[in-house]
Amino acid sequence: MRISLGFMAPSFLSRIAWSVLVLCLAGTLAGCGPLAGREYEYEEEIYLSLDGSADVTLWASTPALVALRGFDLPLDPDAEIDLDQVRRDFEAPGVEVDAVRTSVRDGRLFIGVTLEVDDVNRLAGAQAFSWSSYRFGPMDDLFRFEQHVGPAAGREVGNVGWTGEELVAFRMHLPSRIPFHNAPSREIERGNILSWEQPLRARLSGEPVAIDVRLEADSILYSTLLLFGASILAAALAFGLVLLWIMRKGRHVETAPRA
Repeated sequence: MRISLGFMAPSFLSRIAWSVLVLCLAGTLAGCGPLAGREYEYEEEIYLSLDGSADVTLWASTPALVALRGFDLPLDPDAEIDLDQVRRDFEAPGVEVDAVRTSVRDGRLFIGVTLEVDDVNRLAGAQAFSWSSYRFGPMDDLFRFEQHVGPAAGREVGNVGWTGEELVAFRMHLPSRIPFHNAPSREIERGNILSWEQPLRARLSGEPVAIDVRLEADSILYSTLLLFGASILAAALAFGLVLLWIMRKGRHVETAPRA
């Protein structure tokens, strides 16, 4: 268990739960694209823990990675991709790549990368995320996460079938209650998910994205695990009491005098 940001965080349990969730989502997304049936040309998702560590997934078409992030990738969906090189391009100090996978949609090759970062404030050290600045830390009795997404790389990719209305998304999966956020939809999905979306045309032109979220210091996951553990303990105690009562009643019957 880590000590970070001035208090004891349930980071071990959080990382296990987030990792399981990320792996499940990665398996789902590998064949069908982003969450909730929406299809994104480029999508970043951060699964944040209160100790500042995070699991991150990025799904994007190769044209989007070239045009938005400046990667050197073939645009032909049938071209062979050097996944080891993609892995190296995503790695950085404190940023470890877990998996790289591909899929094809709308005639374009998509690449999905799942990675871990020890401190989300260091995520900008990886090439794919260097267009953003990240700041996460305590603020009064809350925590605050800020991300500012700057201009795209602006590389030309020619006619790859885009209309300009394709979607780009930045999504946050958060570990505690959210008293404030500036997501354009003003909605919190499934209790802890926030989204900032842009048309691809707007992202290509460099319209900024500003993400601002305040979090409570108590992890929902930790509270849920405590509640779950207390429920199991109570059930076990009740079962033990019933079993003891049955055993005592049986012993009383056995020792009762015969008529």
